[in-house]
Amino acid sequence: MMPIPPMIRAGLPLGLLLLGACAQSVERPAVPAPSAVARLQIIAFNDFHGHIDEVGQSVLPPGSPADAPRLAAGGAIHFAQAIERLRAENPNSAVVSAGDMISASPLISGHFLDEPTIRVMNKVAVDFNSVGNHEFDRGPDELRRIQSGGCEKFTKLAPCQVIPDFPGASFGFLAANVQQADGSTLFPAYGLKRFSLGGGTVTVGFVGVTLEGTPDIVAPSGVANLRFLDEAKAANAYVPALRQAGADILVLLIHEGGYASGEGDPGDCGSLSGPLPEIMSRLDPAFDLVISGHTHQAYVCRYGAVDPGRPFLATSAGQYGTQITRITLDYDVAARKLVDKRAENVLVAQSRDAPAAQPELADLVARYRAAAAEVSDRVVGKLGGPLTPVADASGQSTLGNFIADAQLAATRAPERGGAQLALMNPGGLRSPITPLPDGAVRFGDLYSAQPFGNVVLVKQLTGAQIRAALEQQFTRGARPSILSVSSGFGYSYDASRPAGERVFDIMLNGAPLMDEGIYRVAMNNFIAQGGDGLRLFAPAPVLAEGPVDVEALEAYIASESGRDPSALDRIRNVTPQ
Repeated sequence: MMPIPPMIRAGLPLGLLLLGACAQSVERPAVPAPSAVARLQIIAFNDFHGHIDEVGQSVLPPGSPADAPRLAAGGAIHFAQAIERLRAENPNSAVVSAGDMISASPLISGHFLDEPTIRVMNKVAVDFNSVGNHEFDRGPDELRRIQSGGCEKFTKLAPCQVIPDFPGASFGFLAANVQQADGSTLFPAYGLKRFSLGGGTVTVGFVGVTLEGTPDIVAPSGVANLRFLDEAKAANAYVPALRQAGADILVLLIHEGGYASGEGDPGDCGSLSGPLPEIMSRLDPAFDLVISGHTHQAYVCRYGAVDPGRPFLATSAGQYGTQITRITLDYDVAARKLVDKRAENVLVAQSRDAPAAQPELADLVARYRAAAAEVSDRVVGKLGGPLTPVADASGQSTLGNFIADAQLAATRAPERGGAQLALMNPGGLRSPITPLPDGAVRFGDLYSAQPFGNVVLVKQLTGAQIRAALEQQFTRGARPSILSVSSGFGYSYDASRPAGERVFDIMLNGAPLMDEGIYRVAMNNFIAQGGDGLRLFAPAPVLAEGPVDVEALEAYIASESGRDPSALDRIRNVTPQ
């Protein structure tokens, strides 16, 4: 397959005012570059998730102990000002994202299909974004609209609600390992940025990939007719094309990451666990940098300490725009050689002068904040207590059980599907719902808990299929991933038993679940279509389509004033301790 022609980004943004920020480098300090050496800068971030507002965001400064005070950080205005500060220090800069820039976002962005976030990033002058798994939440057609612009409707939410014309992203989306049915990539595989310097031109090539397992964590409708290839193999395949296009420095933007263990040298990738080290072990040594995401971690390390033949500098900047990574590259233009690379994570500190320094962004955020408030502040009802996604020893949570009850209530009537039970995946529980002192609950609280806009479906399953799904909870990952269940349904489990025998005493409304029985089960379309690895749900027939999940939750709360949190008595963990 011939590679997609690269995008070429030109033009260097001007630096403006400085913004104070805390930083800790886990690399050696910068030294003055020789006169023949050009100094370039890459400013990187990941997992922004539409966090354009500054309210409620705080983070530990990079390198601080766990008990250190958290500082207010993030927000579009401060994010933009921090990037301008770094550009002012070095105008030879590129700004890139390692995915999940949009979706799973707060209401101020997500309710408006993340158009606000794209407008922010256009003003920031991002160069490239490697698509992440959440970019696919609303499907490839909507993602194409986000890239190219327009107001065509592909979702239940209306586009262009606040500002009538949506220009799309002025920066390129990259997707080297996302193939369409004809074998072409959904977006260009790579992009180039050229820097004209006194001694010549230096070209940086960026390859973008998302995790190969994206189809397992995105609703199948969001990735229909797309193939997600091995990350390292896909990136390696474009090295010859990048070299032919004149790339002097190669950077992998990958929406997959690792976890810093906190043991040993923090700059040594030997202390990094998770998928990223294995991917780097197979990555072409031609790459110089690996800018990662997905795990929402903050780290900078040298993979060469693990594999001297692959001296990658690997970075990740945490989440939600509260940190950015400053990467400094010293390039000998005459010798055509990268002679040094180093990085540090920088806190995006909030400052009082930012709104005055960023008036356009301040106005943009204020406009969407006002529009969001009309939706968010509406009181939907009252609760008798808080709902939390934190699971107890059985894997149940008050939020999960409550949502399962809400989805059962929304589909129980015969004309709405006649559901007998409901299942809710724990990965769909994003934040707690905490009532106001008088018990009042606002729509914004519901949206924060369920921001994906999934539709509740009723599917026909046999008792054997339900049993198999419950058994699969113990085989989908390193730890059990327990589905929340609705009132009237319950079972016991012993995780120490052999696979296939862990779940027993399954009861529905006081009667044993029969393997040969036929049951109507409510669930969101994400797991109904096989999301979270629950592929056995996908072929089951759909009997009815209900409301959007957050609408079902709102209706359930509104139907009874002061409704109490759901009981945690449905799943019994009898595993010997």
